[in-house]
Amino acid sequence: MPTASHQPQPGAGSPNGTVAAPSTPGAPEQIAALTDTLVLEYGLHPAEITRIPEGTATDNYAIVDQAGHQHFGKVYRTRSNLDLELASVELSEYAADGGVATARAARTREHDLIATHGCLPMSLWSYVPHTETAEGTLTGTRWAAVGAAMGRLHRRLATHPAAAPTLEPGAAICDVATARDRFTRLILAYQHRPKLSEFEEWALLAAHERHAALGEIERILASLPPLTVQVMHGDLAGPNVLLSNNGVAAIVDFGPPAPGYLAWELMRLGCDPKSFQANGVERWLKGYTDLALAYRDTNPTAPVDDLLSSLRVGCAAMLCSAFPLSAPVERPHLVDAALESYARARHAAALTILKQLPALEAALRDALR
Repeated sequence: MPTASHQPQPGAGSPNGTVAAPSTPGAPEQIAALTDTLVLEYGLHPAEITRIPEGTATDNYAIVDQAGHQHFGKVYRTRSNLDLELASVELSEYAADGGVATARAARTREHDLIATHGCLPMSLWSYVPHTETAEGTLTGTRWAAVGAAMGRLHRRLATHPAAAPTLEPGAAICDVATARDRFTRLILAYQHRPKLSEFEEWALLAAHERHAALGEIERILASLPPLTVQVMHGDLAGPNVLLSNNGVAAIVDFGPPAPGYLAWELMRLGCDPKSFQANGVERWLKGYTDLALAYRDTNPTAPVDDLLSSLRVGCAAMLCSAFPLSAPVERPHLVDAALESYARARHAAALTILKQLPALEAALRDALR
């Protein structure tokens, strides 16, 4: 779900209870359908609905009811994957029941977590006000706050019945042969285009750089010990962590319960590309160390190898991934200024970590002793 910092702060609603119409073409019809669904499924009469210009797979709205209470509405664009969407909501609720800071999903009149009987399939969430995301904003004591929140999250999800934590070969985090083939195909796709945009020219160069780095990535992966695989958040990145001042207000937008490498989820959030870029290597390493120490305090049963190996795992996973370099070829509708900025920052962070990996790992190891 998009975060509260991306949500406009709606007012208490107009005196006559009318619904604010968005400027997006075709949206008035969906606003009317959303209003009908809210009334039918939740008994909620909206005073104001505002479209939030975020979300790649859902349409999202800030909603104010007649009493002036704020809500967050998430409308699913298709009914074909509602079983997975429900599993995602249930995982969020499972985390919340274990004391993890999350947004809470409202139940329909029939006590369902997803409304399916109205005009639109949707979920309704508590609104988390006065927050900003962790994307590009990790600094100072926020590193430790995020680490502690992740530790509590992973400790809770380790008890999820979908899968018990196990130790799996660290080398399996990436399939280098598949990555090499994919970059080869991506390079050829760009080279066969008659003309490239500035971003596409950069993406082609970056694809060459990643392809060239895969031999080193193979050596890094071969050196990894067995690492913890357990149920994970599924998309634990900066935009899905809401910060209030220097604390974590909520972790949002869970995926369905599926096992993954704990070390990768640590690094994915801990190496938020924009925060890495804003801090510089030295301050980022201090912040990441603070994050790891706070994580260990709240999740003391996590093997230390997961923390020590997280830099290698994250560097390998980032450099083996073709996205978002592949977006202009495979998902051009996603390409905008924000994605281009993210792609450049993520690529630069991954190459910098690869270049300085021995020194960075030594510093992290010393701190965790």
